[in-house]
Amino acid sequence: MKEQFVLVASLAVLALPPCAIAQAPADRWTFSVMPYLWLPNMNGDVRYGPPATGGATANVSIDAGTLLSDLDFALMVTGEARKGRWSFSTDLIYLDLSSAQSTVRSIDFNPGPGPVNLFNTSLDEGTQTNVKGKVWTLTGGYALVNEPYATLDMFGGFRNFDVEATTNWQLSATVTGPVGTQTFARSGSVTKSDTLWDAIVGVRGRFKLGEGNWFAPYYLDVGGGDSKLTWQAMTGVGYSYKWGDFVLAYRYLAYEQSDNKLIEHLKLGGIALGVNVRF
Repeated sequence: MKEQFVLVASLAVLALPPCAIAQAPADRWTFSVMPYLWLPNMNGDVRYGPPATGGATANVSIDAGTLLSDLDFALMVTGEARKGRWSFSTDLIYLDLSSAQSTVRSIDFNPGPGPVNLFNTSLDEGTQTNVKGKVWTLTGGYALVNEPYATLDMFGGFRNFDVEATTNWQLSATVTGPVGTQTFARSGSVTKSDTLWDAIVGVRGRFKLGEGNWFAPYYLDVGGGDSKLTWQAMTGVGYSYKWGDFVLAYRYLAYEQSDNKLIEHLKLGGIALGVNVRF
């Protein structure tokens, strides 16, 4: 695990969407690239149903601490192209998390007329969930404010979320369904995947803190589509150089979906530290 962390950290540090660059030359393209590392806390609910007639499926809660302890592999990079007031940015996150602490919170049985939800969560004895996911964001923006003391971009685009969840459950007893003929085994494994495409709109930028090189970046987006709601926010503090910036920030990403989707809700939030290189 230590070697994996060193490998990822050596790529860079930070998990935050690209920030607007103050006073970029208006007559040529400028670019920024930032590999980064983000290790937030994660919690959410996943649903492996709906169950087929005569079958049963699990509903699982995930409550992982800082993802470093469960991280198998991570690839994270963001980039921006800007000319004058126009900008295009992209952000890619890939995570492979193993053995995240989970609980089978309930079981959906389907005796025939439809799902019936049953369960006592005290029967859970050590359920673990593996989550593999790719989050890709692509946006185009226009600078409403582009001054030495502050920048403000409005943008629109999309966010794609590919996720695969595998739960290995361990219960203290076999669970019997409502009509007494169906059972849910005390141990087993299930895998399900989903792909979400959501349109997003938002604002991003920065403003100076005093007369020196300190600044505060900010980012907010909200959207929907395949998701009932997704939103992301970031704020922090940074120090600017001619070649780029160092930033300490807090980033939060959330998804909400309707019933019978794999991800009922998922929330990731945590501190990030990183460097952004401009050229």
